[in-house]
Amino acid sequence: MPNADDPRIQSGLADQARARRAVLDGGARRLGWKAGLGTAAAMENVGTTEPISGFLTDATLVADGGAVAVGGWGNARLEAEVAVRVGADVAAGATRDEVLAAVDAIAPAIELVDLGAPDDLAAVLGGNVFHRAVLLGDFVACPGGEGLAAARLEVDAGDGEAATDVDPSVVLGDLAEVVRAIAAQLPLTDDALRAGDVVITGAAIPAAAVAPGGAARVALAGGPAVSVRLVD
Repeated sequence: MPNADDPRIQSGLADQARARRAVLDGGARRLGWKAGLGTAAAMENVGTTEPISGFLTDATLVADGGAVAVGGWGNARLEAEVAVRVGADVAAGATRDEVLAAVDAIAPAIELVDLGAPDDLAAVLGGNVFHRAVLLGDFVACPGGEGLAAARLEVDAGDGEAATDVDPSVVLGDLAEVVRAIAAQLPLTDDALRAGDVVITGAAIPAAAVAPGGAARVALAGGPAVSVRLVD
């Protein structure tokens, strides 16, 4: 069943849309969207066939090298991700080729989440899929999605956790399909994937536990990097 037809997702995204509207009405600026629970294991666990969507605004955007206070969180985790920016609107029924045609750039990204159990999918969506903060590196031109499939990450999550030549598609599948799946769900939030929106595509490796005093860095292989400091 497509996510857009799942009653749990319909209910959860309706709640999420109200929360997003409150944030935007409070003065935050639109940034884009996030994909969550997009690994095969996560989807099997919650009974979906596509990643679920959350929203991003500048209210949770942290500058490269900035600090995020995680001391009061229950289960602070860091996700190394590829961010995809679209230069044109992407319709809910877009094909993979239409998604690729809309892609104009990619960047390394870090998302900080306060991870909980996904038992109640509607509640997870209403809570914006555990999202707490996002950091974006410099964007690299990727017109027409050229180079998207070849994107690789270098990750240093601190405490000796490091990985090189990370291929996000190994755990997330085709990133163009991830973006397509997010676009298909956005009418349930009374919105759509618009030109200029950023989509962070999901954790390319298992989310790393983080704590105050730590630091992490994520880079596109051979390209720009983004880093974060973790504080109390």
